[in-house]
Amino acid sequence: MNCVGKVENGVIRLPAGLRLPEGAEVLLIVPDSEDRGSFADRYKDYIGAADDLPNDLAENLDGYVHGRPKP
Repeated sequence: MNCVGKVENGVIRLPAGLRLPEGAEVLLIVPDSEDRGSFADRYKDYIGAADDLPNDLAENLDGYVHGRPKP
């Protein structure tokens, strides 16, 4: 089960109606709050790295990856 809670005054508030058994263990994952930039910024070193791909790769990806016939 996944859910999203909020911290209010140092206490994690679960969504209304969600009941967990007493003593239940939970895993808390805190998302990074620092700005990592856009997807393009993070992967700029790889953009254009593969310059020998077929022109229709985006349209026919399944054909190239799985050997399915092109439409």
